[in-house]
Amino acid sequence: MTMETVLPDPSALGGPALFDTMSTMRAMRRLTADPVPDETVERLIQAAVWGPSGGNMQRYEYVVVTDRQVMARLAPLWKRCVDAYLATTGKHAPEGMDEAAYGRMVAAIEHQRDHFADTPVLIIPCYRFPEPRLDEEGLAASARALGPEGTQRMMETQTRFQALAEGSCVYPGVQNLLLAARGLGLAANITIWHLMLEQEWKRELGIPEEMNTFAAIPVGWPAGNFGPVRRRPVADVIHRDRW
Repeated sequence: MTMETVLPDPSALGGPALFDTMSTMRAMRRLTADPVPDETVERLIQAAVWGPSGGNMQRYEYVVVTDRQVMARLAPLWKRCVDAYLATTGKHAPEGMDEAAYGRMVAAIEHQRDHFADTPVLIIPCYRFPEPRLDEEGLAASARALGPEGTQRMMETQTRFQALAEGSCVYPGVQNLLLAARGLGLAANITIWHLMLEQEWKRELGIPEEMNTFAAIPVGWPAGNFGPVRRRPVADVIHRDRW
């Protein structure tokens, strides 16, 4: 697998501003301790709310943490999750990423871990699908449409289907939030490490048991500079008409 530096194309459909934003939207983990105004945070959440939601149900909720004492109580949880990640999945550089670049990324992760209590804003998107309203007639029609094998596979993958259905209602809004942060000059990165201790996070933040959390997004003013992202070449990832 190869990586290339992605530079914005001013002639791209949609105009240069959006493409420049996307092509320089690195995961920014080094933040200053300067506060982010409430109205700016609300603009980020507004951008998230504009994202599509399955069935237009709009059942998302966003926990926004700015209180220093709350952030200080979350810092040990963040450290435990990061340490667990770096000891397992994050122990080795991904294929195609050289060790020096990965070392810089790990250093940024460790910096964020060690300074987490100074994070200006932490945003946690939550979502919970309503209980499905099913009846025998509808289930029978579904089984006819899918066929016996399809119905069996659907039953076997119901847990995964539910998780993906909820995620598809949340992550478009999260991407909007990240784009808005970059457009406003804010640094941010999306993580799901908190899921390793999700119950502890939910207890600390008073999140209802029935709600699922989908990310922990630190946000603040960047201590470094934005720059072009490095991604796989488009030609390497396209499969036209079939795999």
